[in-house]
Amino acid sequence: MTDSTASAGSTPVVTRTAEELQALRPRLGRLALVPTMGALHAGHRSLIAAAREHADTVAVSIFVNPLQFGPNEDYDRYPRTFDSDLRACAEEGVDVVFAPSVDVMYPDAGDGGLGQIVTVDPGSMGRVLEGEFRPGFFQGVLTVVNKLFNLVRPDVAVFGQKDAQQVAVVRRMVRDLCLPVTILAAPTVRDPDGLATSSRNVYLSEKERASALALSRALFAGAEAASAGPAAVLAAARAVLGEALHATPPVSVDYLTLVNPTTFVEVDGDYRGDAVLAVAAWVGETRLIDNVPLTL
Repeated sequence: MTDSTASAGSTPVVTRTAEELQALRPRLGRLALVPTMGALHAGHRSLIAAAREHADTVAVSIFVNPLQFGPNEDYDRYPRTFDSDLRACAEEGVDVVFAPSVDVMYPDAGDGGLGQIVTVDPGSMGRVLEGEFRPGFFQGVLTVVNKLFNLVRPDVAVFGQKDAQQVAVVRRMVRDLCLPVTILAAPTVRDPDGLATSSRNVYLSEKERASALALSRALFAGAEAASAGPAAVLAAARAVLGEALHATPPVSVDYLTLVNPTTFVEVDGDYRGDAVLAVAAWVGETRLIDNVPLTL
């Protein structure tokens, strides 16, 4: 905070309602928000560190958003580890933790529904890739992010490059709706074996994790072929994933694609410039996503 910014090890102020946030906000100065669903890991810590570089104070929101989960997805079993999350925030010098209930974020929730009539439509770029395989996902993401921006009123918000399409869609929302927030993307954090750090990695068995490493290997193989053009990038990545299809357990790919990092439209064979090589796949009962930025 501007008068007493939290130091590493001190307990953040925990707020749970809009009223508590409103009372606190005048003291926070230039504020950076790191939106999370909890189960904080090294990737989240890197976002907090990035946020600290761009603001006087840092807030972390912890909210497992039901609106972005489909009917057959893992909302009920998604890791909820608030006590350890709060310790991680204290270790990283977070000033404020906003941990609302579903009733705070969706005041009309009840009878098994959220009562949310007005939502944010992600448009065409939110209906491809993740949007195609998870219908309604980006509508849920943008709606809750918009709510968080309105409640927390950050100057800066920091997201992870691992969720590259999410970053692109949020940036487009901010641009199109004229929201006074600067969106920053921090690089993907990887575990020592190369797997992108994710809250869902805890679902993987030892054998499943070994199979899942094919995702990062495929992306790195594709990136190494960038100088030869889009077709070579995709061929190199597909070769790795083709072998992974026969692993034990196998890797089942939803998509592997090379896209424009701003629009998430697939690039053509003559494309030159910045791109994102993105993949989503299932290993056992766990769905993982990953990507690498590259320049063609």
